[in-house]
Amino acid sequence: MADEAKAKGNAAFSSGDYEAAVRHFTEAISLSPDNHVLYSNRSAAHASLHNYADALADAKKTVELKPDWSKGYSRLGAAHLGLQDYIEAVNSYKKGLDIDPNNEALKSGLADAKAAASASFRSRSPPADNPFGSAFAGPEMWAKLTADPTTRSYLDQDDFRNMMKDIQRNPNNLNLYLKDQRVMQALGVLLNVKFKGPTGGDDVEMQDEDAPKGPETSKEETRKPESEPEPEPMELTEEEKEAKERKEKALKEKEAGNAAYKKKEFEKAIEHYSSALELDDEDISYLTNRAAVYLEMGKYEECIKDCDKAVERGRELRSDFKMIARALTRKGTALVKMAKCSKDYEPAIETFQKALTEHRNPDTLKKLNEAEKAKKELEQQEIFDPKIADEEREKGNEFFKQQKYPEAIQHYTESLRRNPKDPRTYSNRAACYTKLGAMPEGLKDADKCIELDPTFSKGYTRKGAIQFFLKEYDKALETYQEGLKHDPQNQELLDGVRRCVQQINKAGRGELSPEELKERQAKGMQDPKFRTYSLTQS
Repeated sequence: MADEAKAKGNAAFSSGDYEAAVRHFTEAISLSPDNHVLYSNRSAAHASLHNYADALADAKKTVELKPDWSKGYSRLGAAHLGLQDYIEAVNSYKKGLDIDPNNEALKSGLADAKAAASASFRSRSPPADNPFGSAFAGPEMWAKLTADPTTRSYLDQDDFRNMMKDIQRNPNNLNLYLKDQRVMQALGVLLNVKFKGPTGGDDVEMQDEDAPKGPETSKEETRKPESEPEPEPMELTEEEKEAKERKEKALKEKEAGNAAYKKKEFEKAIEHYSSALELDDEDISYLTNRAAVYLEMGKYEECIKDCDKAVERGRELRSDFKMIARALTRKGTALVKMAKCSKDYEPAIETFQKALTEHRNPDTLKKLNEAEKAKKELEQQEIFDPKIADEEREKGNEFFKQQKYPEAIQHYTESLRRNPKDPRTYSNRAACYTKLGAMPEGLKDADKCIELDPTFSKGYTRKGAIQFFLKEYDKALETYQEGLKHDPQNQELLDGVRRCVQQINKAGRGELSPEELKERQAKGMQDPKFRTYSLTQS
């Protein structure tokens, strides 16, 4: 069934109908959710439609399922390249080449990513009319700020990062921030000049659930500044002065909002964040912080609206991807709080997945896993019906008697959806898979049958029969003997033991044909116990 949908997806992709390809691969994934090839194929289809965020999500899933498969990294690199995340694209292609050094597609992709990265850095050259412009150009700025112990601590502060990004976009905006001692300290690091002055305090980090703790005060913050003259700031125009003042007022409103939030004075916090937004609409942290307050108050609709605004505005401003991920995570949390049935979890799960494509935060990943688990549990509760399960199992039995095994499997599968704890249904479906030659699926169902009821002899007869068919006589013998511990008089199990002993003795007497001997040797080499023994002897 999954193979049929996959084949349709491949055909649609080859004909250039990428939207149809996505639909078919999605159907195949729903039938075989652990098949890494399906996610890889859908990632390629998304990329062909320029849906690079979705392509990235599928590529990450591919690598998660099959980390030693080089094509997964090729998909990952292509998605990052489409999103213009050139550094991640280069890293992805390099990881793929570590696995398959001679892969031409990965080599070509790496060359394209490096060329794009170089072109991107060249295009960021600062305006020539600012003498300090070159200090803020390219990724070197962030590397220098990270390397310095003082400015490294500033990088955790949203307003500081936003100021530095603003200056990087237009170095002439430096005039707006010269009164901020953190900016002066950063300028000194970038120009290799020693500036000394008071350091700024940390912003309060808003959280989704519990009230946040106040920021710790470091020794650097409590140390009094040395009395040295500050560098004289450049002349500001009236417009620049006004803009600077508005930003400073907005930051004060944010600080007041943070303080009110910590005291659980939520209405006051909302007022302060709203005032900050009116003064400065270029800092999305005001929106995400207000969303956190709404979330704490149980006003989930308002929280979601603010998160959507933050994401939209953040993309316009090219804000830090971590801030956009935070907004999406907060929205997902609100959606989970509102969920009343399994279907309600779908938008929350989708939102968490989008957040992870922006920034792979452990907290977001945990929330995603919890949402998926809750959805699955609710789905099972919603469809659980032992009566319908028994009816479907009986229908499956009828088809089995008519030797219509695919139809029987469909009814057994539906029965298990309605009651996944019935070992009889797993046993019956294992018999169908065996008849169709699908031995791995049959073995899996037999194991599940034994897991659910270790005393149910049918589980052992199904498993032993499959192992015997695969000529794994030693394993089959162990299975039959284990079953006899629970049902010593079971004739099927006793017959199974007898047949296994006959085959094992036949091999011991050297009565195997050359083909049988070769096959048994090959199976022996695949046995982990044999490989471990060989390594010990060498």
